[in-house]
Amino acid sequence: MKKEFFIRTLFALFVSLISVGCSSDDNGNSQSNDQQAADLTNNANEGTWRVSNYTDSGNNETSDFTGYVFTFGDSGVLTATNGTETLTGTWSVDSSSSSDDDDGSSSDDDIDFNIFFPVNDDHDFEDLNDDWDVQSYSDSEIRLRDVSGGDGSVDLLTFTKI
Repeated sequence: MKKEFFIRTLFALFVSLISVGCSSDDNGNSQSNDQQAADLTNNANEGTWRVSNYTDSGNNETSDFTGYVFTFGDSGVLTATNGTETLTGTWSVDSSSSSDDDDGSSSDDDIDFNIFFPVNDDHDFEDLNDDWDVQSYSDSEIRLRDVSGGDGSVDLLTFTKI
């Protein structure tokens, strides 16, 4: 009888441990993409930002945006100003769960941070025009990444709250 009790207790413990260890959330994040996109949108919408890093295919080109202050405004209006020049564009956060990156990843659940400035191809701000993958974000920083469809080069863009 003691042996049967012992076996049942071990079995119950085993089942308990397995059920605690399993989770339907594969990425460890309890928020859905829609929730994350809404959170990021609200975060970006608060305050002003600066480009603290822009790396184009391994080349640090952060200085192209020195002195510019970015405002991610309501209704998708994006403003960048340095005191003498003001550029107006659009921005959005998209959680449509469709990846168009050519980095070989199988992840279709990325969140895109879309930026568009209506500028000529030779303007520095043309480099910002893209559907950036969100790497991470906090109240004070937004880290973005883009993999080129042409040659697979990686661009990195970081906004830091001022």
